[in-house]
Amino acid sequence: MCGIVGITGSDRSVEILLNGLKSLEYRGYDSAGIYVNDQAGHDYLVKRPGRISNLESALTPDVHGLAGIGHTRWATHGEPSEANAHPQYSTDERFYLVHNGVIENYKQLKEEYLSDVDFKSQTDTEVIVQLVDKFVVEYEMDTKAALVKVLRLISDDSAYAFVLIDKQEPDTLFVAKNKSPLLVGLADGYNMVGSDAFSMIKETNQFMEIDDHELVIVKPDNVAIQDFDGDEKNRKPFTVDMDANAADKGAYPFYMLKEIDEQPAVMRRLVSEYLDADGQPMVEEQMLADIADADHIYIIGAGTSYHAGLVGARMFEKFAKTPTTVHVSSEFAYEQPLLSAKPFFIFLSQSGETADSREVLVNVNKNHWPSLTITNVDKSTLSREATYTMLLFAGPEIAVASTKAYTAQIAVEAVLAKALGEYLKSEDAKDFDLKHELATVANGMQAITDSKDKLEEIVSHYLSKPRNAFYIGRGVDWAVSLEAALKLKEISYVQAEGFASGELKHGTIALIEKGTPVIGIITQDRTAGLTRSNLEETQARGASILTIVSRHLAKEDDTVILPDVNPYLTPLLSVVPAQLLAYYTSLGKGLDVDKPRNLAKSVTVQ
Repeated sequence: MCGIVGITGSDRSVEILLNGLKSLEYRGYDSAGIYVNDQAGHDYLVKRPGRISNLESALTPDVHGLAGIGHTRWATHGEPSEANAHPQYSTDERFYLVHNGVIENYKQLKEEYLSDVDFKSQTDTEVIVQLVDKFVVEYEMDTKAALVKVLRLISDDSAYAFVLIDKQEPDTLFVAKNKSPLLVGLADGYNMVGSDAFSMIKETNQFMEIDDHELVIVKPDNVAIQDFDGDEKNRKPFTVDMDANAADKGAYPFYMLKEIDEQPAVMRRLVSEYLDADGQPMVEEQMLADIADADHIYIIGAGTSYHAGLVGARMFEKFAKTPTTVHVSSEFAYEQPLLSAKPFFIFLSQSGETADSREVLVNVNKNHWPSLTITNVDKSTLSREATYTMLLFAGPEIAVASTKAYTAQIAVEAVLAKALGEYLKSEDAKDFDLKHELATVANGMQAITDSKDKLEEIVSHYLSKPRNAFYIGRGVDWAVSLEAALKLKEISYVQAEGFASGELKHGTIALIEKGTPVIGIITQDRTAGLTRSNLEETQARGASILTIVSRHLAKEDDTVILPDVNPYLTPLLSVVPAQLLAYYTSLGKGLDVDKPRNLAKSVTVQ
């Protein structure tokens, strides 16, 4: 949610800021703005509600600068509007600030220090920039000291990433963060700040991390890091290996369709990255030792990652014989259950920046429990702060609705489950030919995506008009039902729910009306007959029935037939037609498939 880009030392500042903001569109936003200063007495502030294209259209040729800050805002305090868009500025127009996160005690700060200020916005951000100005003017502090004083006043439970410009020091970016992601980018003759590496990768692949409760002074030729007491910190840069062109949409109308089609290639890359020529997992042995030493695995995730965890848990218990439970990160963070004596934590996150999951990880680290982050973004916060990291190697995922990251998470969990099982000498793991199985999955995915026209026809017949829909299944099919329903609801705005089919008679069947689509996922031998019976119960009450079925369980009138794969890996196939059903439903409604309303790709506030 929200995105920050800052630049100092380049006469291409406007261009760089716009490119960075466009790279951050995937995070979700409802307004955008930039401030630039030419360091010769001229500065420009341009803000617009809506898309970055609105901002770009408002930029006249005279808008230029050697330094500047840009922001995409996802509304938290105050409606989406030009007044509430960032950058926010002080009353005397000396200070300009962009901010991601939420200041929990902004009302108290406003009442205590700023009762005489005429506020132009409803944002908590304006409180911060007005406070900096007040301390500089009334207490005759320099900008750095004033900002530190403000940072000390902000409550510890607040999340923030700040970049501040003082018109009297226009070549300097004052930067600070707590719980919200922010990186420094080191370029040739100029330096940058951004919410993630992707926002700066066209300019540099050299980055410097910022820890919580640090103040960073970024100049064109220098970056200085210190704590709030003024003690300097030395930090080495790191390199991010990312293809700046990998996120191009190419000939595809939407990123989501491109990313669905990329899933077979992602499976093949994971085979090459994590399995050797003999199909043996290539996984860090010390990590396996730490997991083997645990008496319970706890998987932490949110949304799609939580659903991937539900699938992974079954593999850890099957192949590694290790008790595993899955938790919603936002609940676990504040209602931690009674834990086992020797826990091991696995964090699933596409972005590696999920705020709720990080809240859990902070507590895990306080208790010195070992942890693993499985993420698509190298050097992200969850990656840096966990004990271990396994990457998804899925390439940039731009569409808000996750597709290839979900299937990559499940595949990586399968790699880890097999590796752990073999480490623990499990016969089930030894007999699990994962290299062959993932190759079969990749081919099956390709067959499904190659026949997507059939799914577009199904949508036209069944899903173009209804306002409600249900996915049902049992076991791993129920886990996929949750993800399938999430995809449909988040991009087509159809009220879709996933249910364990055995629970229908315990309340949900009351919602079935004539024409209600009910989609059954059937890939497991033990429960296939039960789910079919449940589908018939809904059909008897007027539902329109669709099925997604493994080939060996298929009947003549089934809707979508899947190639047969290992029963623990069927979620990798059964979700693909569900992704395409969601895509074509959204497309048919004329919606923005990649950027659904009110949603953000990277949820960086709790």
